[in-house]
Amino acid sequence: MNRLVQERRIASAQAGDVPSLCLPALQGLSIDHPDSIPDRQVSPRRRLRAARRALSASQQRTHAARAVALLMREPLLRGAPHVALYRASDGELDPSLLLHQTWPAGRRWYLPVLHPYLAGRLWFVGYQPDRQMRPNRFGILEPMCRGRHLCPAKNLNLVFLPLVGFDEHCNRIGMGGGFYDRSFAFLRQRRCWRRPLLVGLAHECQRLDRIEPKPWDLPLNAVVTERRIYWRST
Repeated sequence: MNRLVQERRIASAQAGDVPSLCLPALQGLSIDHPDSIPDRQVSPRRRLRAARRALSASQQRTHAARAVALLMREPLLRGAPHVALYRASDGELDPSLLLHQTWPAGRRWYLPVLHPYLAGRLWFVGYQPDRQMRPNRFGILEPMCRGRHLCPAKNLNLVFLPLVGFDEHCNRIGMGGGFYDRSFAFLRQRRCWRRPLLVGLAHECQRLDRIEPKPWDLPLNAVVTERRIYWRST
């Protein structure tokens, strides 16, 4: 794992000379984020969501394009054969441009769906542009197809996931449901083969100075914004 971190650091593209079109980052804030969010913690989360929703359509497109350009320079991310992403909503950075890039033969894409039997967990369904979608109980569109198209989380190589906030150490604030933390909790038991890699996508204005993770929180391997790639150091 240490060798992989070193290689990723060497290969990581950092576009710090490119100005961000995002609102100013919410510096000076820190937050805890258990699945049940106390009232005292609602305000920072709402601010972060409001910041990303305040971006214009043009800014959203620009940020997505810059983030994808950074990813395309990263060899350790380009080589993964089984990759999950998400359908952006509520101002999330849109990963759909990744689908239109040139990838090695055999690359397969997946979208998250609510697990039909295990509450609070996710399965992943193979993505096809013409596959019919339907809203789940949260109003998020999911592929209707199941069966042989389902992929367990442990079989993925790379997962791009949305977030509400992050810090430079790749701690993540999600929506509070804990779906990704539960679905990839098995990573805590792995010492040598820590796959899939978990990579958050966000706007730079969603960065906080510090996030205090809870024992059940899974840190990300990296976070990609329109400005740079943040790699977790340990």
